[in-house]
Amino acid sequence: MSRQTIHNLAIETQQGKMTFPQVVQGLLEVGVESYLVDFATKQKTHYLKDGTTHTVPMILEPGPIVAEFDGIRLVAAIRGAQEDTVRYPEFVKRSTAAGVIGYWAFLSGKRVVYFGRKGEQHIEEFPNQK
Repeated sequence: MSRQTIHNLAIETQQGKMTFPQVVQGLLEVGVESYLVDFATKQKTHYLKDGTTHTVPMILEPGPIVAEFDGIRLVAAIRGAQEDTVRYPEFVKRSTAAGVIGYWAFLSGKRVVYFGRKGEQHIEEFPNQK
């Protein structure tokens, strides 16, 4: 069942057991086009190709979301995740410390849009994957 797979992927990601490419591949396989992570409400909503959604509560405590958006700190966290030197639990801490309140990962579009508390944004294209 795709909802169970989505739930399992979300939990394993939060436990630091998976890399971003592994998560993307697993979600695409069950029809997820995008997902929205909201650190303020501590939930992740998945948007499927068939128009349905599935929300999974975060088991991580994201930490305080600082008021000022720091794009340099955010990019450093992103690069760490891309290089697999930072797994998701640490990525969440670094992101909220950089002022990220949430992000929308567009799997089909191969980009992620990160949001600050005042509407600031950083758009990150997926790195070339072989």
